[in-house]
Amino acid sequence: MKHKLLTIVRILLGWTFLWAFLDKTLGLGFATITERAWINGGSPTYGFLTYSAKGPFMDFYKSIAGNPIFDWLFMLGLLLIGLSFIFNRYVKYSGWFGALLMILMYTAGFILPENNPLIDEHIIYAILFLYYAKADKDKLRNNG
Repeated sequence: MKHKLLTIVRILLGWTFLWAFLDKTLGLGFATITERAWINGGSPTYGFLTYSAKGPFMDFYKSIAGNPIFDWLFMLGLLLIGLSFIFNRYVKYSGWFGALLMILMYTAGFILPENNPLIDEHIIYAILFLYYAKADKDKLRNNG
């Protein structure tokens, strides 16, 4: 039972990141409108880093907002983390990179996250990513 639950959580986490990639790439109208889609010339980092960055790292994040190198790194991260977790390949590495991405996103809005003054979803995701990065794949598979 434990393994099945961990498998479901892993796939759902992967889908969350793959969906973010698809929505930002194609502008499916959820978080990204069609006109601002990456394939239509929009920047997947510009809006969040320009308007949501605050705290001690605000100047850094605003300085990289919309930079094509960071757009590519961000989008490749979303895609590869999502696919890795869905297909259960390279999860250890994707877990570390996913945790790093979540910590970076957390520090972009650092000091007072919107919904909770200390912990927001980025910290929860980072902890999940770290769990999967450190988990022994064979133990998860055989000790369910």
